[in-house]
Amino acid sequence: MDFFEVIRTQRAMRRLLPDPVSDDEIWQLLDAAIRAPSGGNRQPWNFLVVRDPALKEKIGVWYLDAWQRMYGPAANAMQADPAMARTFRSADHLARHLAEAPVLIIATIRKEMPVTAYPTLGASVYPAVQNLMLAARALGLGTTLTTLHKLHEGEVKELLGIPDDVETMALIPVGRPKGKFAEAARLPVEKVTYWDHWGATKQR
Repeated sequence: MDFFEVIRTQRAMRRLLPDPVSDDEIWQLLDAAIRAPSGGNRQPWNFLVVRDPALKEKIGVWYLDAWQRMYGPAANAMQADPAMARTFRSADHLARHLAEAPVLIIATIRKEMPVTAYPTLGASVYPAVQNLMLAARALGLGTTLTTLHKLHEGEVKELLGIPDDVETMALIPVGRPKGKFAEAARLPVEKVTYWDHWGATKQR
């Protein structure tokens, strides 16, 4: 599959079929993830693959609780907004069906840096997450990057035996999408790019 087509059509796929995802496919995703750069090439990441239905069910309960706490109060307003309604319905579906995804992959990072460096921890793990998601698109698998589980970080870590010096950074459901891949709506690059000075735009 053409690399630029993968990039153009990789989007959040929150409605997933329960069909199995093979070990070989998961290894391909993870092998792509570890090719990403990290600060000082420390590679401070680990990836936890969750397939056990009982574990997914517990994580799903916490995820739904976090979703309702974060977005429940704004649900009516978001559904009434044409610009937000479709995304809200999709995210709401995921929150109510997370445990049905055949695979959950949790990206973690070892907290090796001083506390003052924590705000930049993502720079050494999110490129790996994006590599994983692009590889999934190339294989026809749907993914989305979620972090709502962090409202129950302690419970998730205890459930999965994650050490205290490791922080979860993303939860990525993986499965075959119910919908079709397509280009997501994005602002034109000319509107978000400046040249030499802030506000100085250029036409192609």
